[in-house]
Amino acid sequence: MRELVYYVAVSLDGYIAGPGGEFDAFPVEGDHMAAQNERFSDAIPTAIADAMDIERSGTMFDTVLMGWNTYAVGLPFGMTSPYRHLRQVVFSRTRSEADIPGEHPNLALTSEDPVDVVRQLKAEPGKSIWLCGGGQLATQLSGEIDRLVLKRSPLLFGDGIPLFAPGAYQPSAFKEVSTTAFASGVVISEYARQGASQNPN
Repeated sequence: MRELVYYVAVSLDGYIAGPGGEFDAFPVEGDHMAAQNERFSDAIPTAIADAMDIERSGTMFDTVLMGWNTYAVGLPFGMTSPYRHLRQVVFSRTRSEADIPGEHPNLALTSEDPVDVVRQLKAEPGKSIWLCGGGQLATQLSGEIDRLVLKRSPLLFGDGIPLFAPGAYQPSAFKEVSTTAFASGVVISEYARQGASQNPN
């Protein structure tokens, strides 16, 4: 069965973005970038990968899930289909296709229950499913997350969008699979849900 992987950058105080969705404080230079881009090249926005001549492996993800706020960060820059090399699913109960300007290939906007959608996707053949964000969607899907890959940056945000939004107290055990510390100060840690497969893609 396909895995749902929450792969995300996070500050030391647990934020994945600033209060307004800002993410430009996360370091994009340093020795962690080569390792990140090699394994997770599928998670680089299509236009950026093309501009930087980064070859996407196509071996990790074939689908990406986003909440509306995460998706909307790219709209002012014309990124209506940010990961057009992947199947993109954007969740919103208040937005419609009319809120997306222009063309958006390989992208669907849905108001369906995220848990139902993920269970349907997991039952289909394919590669892993990338949970891109944000915190509200991650909380809704916390019971479906099979693997966490956290890129911890040596930063304190002080405020912002948390890794998980507040939810019900439901402890879930994960096992550390690997942790790599880089000279840049970034630490990439991977965790698998207890009882799940320990073999990443």
